[in-house]
Amino acid sequence: MPLGARVPDVRRIAVLRATALGDLVFALPALDSLRVAYPDAELVLLGRPWHADYLAGRPGPIDRVIALPNGLPPDDAPPLGRDREREILEEIAAEGFDMAIQMHGGGRNSNPIVSALRARVSAGTRTPDAPPLDRSIPYVYFQPEVFRNLEVAGLVGARPVTFEPAITVTDADLEAARAQAAPEIELDDDPPLAVIHPGATDGRRRWPPTAFAEVADALAERGARVAVSGVESEAAIVAEMVGAMRCPAANLAGRLDLKALTGVLSRAAVVISNDTGPLHLAAALGRPTVGIYWCGNVINAGPPFRARQRLVVSWRLRCPVCGVDCMAGTCPHRESFVADVPVHDVAAEALDLLTIG
Repeated sequence: MPLGARVPDVRRIAVLRATALGDLVFALPALDSLRVAYPDAELVLLGRPWHADYLAGRPGPIDRVIALPNGLPPDDAPPLGRDREREILEEIAAEGFDMAIQMHGGGRNSNPIVSALRARVSAGTRTPDAPPLDRSIPYVYFQPEVFRNLEVAGLVGARPVTFEPAITVTDADLEAARAQAAPEIELDDDPPLAVIHPGATDGRRRWPPTAFAEVADALAERGARVAVSGVESEAAIVAEMVGAMRCPAANLAGRLDLKALTGVLSRAAVVISNDTGPLHLAAALGRPTVGIYWCGNVINAGPPFRARQRLVVSWRLRCPVCGVDCMAGTCPHRESFVADVPVHDVAAEALDLLTIG
């Protein structure tokens, strides 16, 4: 069958996307396309345990999650032993998938997993060093993630139906938010709630906490309530930001699970964040956002519209430590590439969005 041809008689589809929160958001339009193209097929996400917990009972294109253990694929974790990996993949393959689709990077580690499912048709991205699939497109790093995934879905005849990720907030999200955020904040609409997320896994994407504090104070002085989110490992970053503020703020670091975070973000009048998962989740929830981006990451993760999703960009190309041009090479340093983004620019965008809510 040629590339792009619809596959007949599909009853079950596996999609490998065992990555982080933002990656799930960026895959949603492609999953929506698969849902529409194959309405009678079971759409199964090969993800992580957190995917299974977060997506259980949530409206959306995914019917079921098979949670893969860390190390399969062996991305940032030690690989599983070959016997254990073979055992897991044999158990999954026994379900009888008609299509197996790889949306998990360039394919060097992930294409063997997809091939091991023995589906009638396999499809996905591929770098030159990755094993082949039945249908593939080249993996080129600088491509918008949403459109990369849509292009993969197109390999099996799933035409785009949207390119805007959307996540539905549930009653369970709001209940978790009320329980875990109280008593620091209430999920009221008045005064408006501004949520700030100053952390990011990659230090190169982190704007200084003191800069976030200045923006938070500007919002508070305009009448907003400020809540600061972060996972437990980001507690020091959140504490530094809150400690630098003149106005009070609710410190929610380490207090919210993903459902509670979803509930809190869904009630925000504006969300200000580094380029990281909570920013993309907020946008998928339809909330106004201000994202702080390095210019290279804008290509992959920047939003396409500007009415409710604003971005402020650092155009720094060279590592602030060693001077390597990071558009042409890499270095081991993780100092911020976005520290030069002006506070005034971020505050102006946030204050403008505060009136939209």
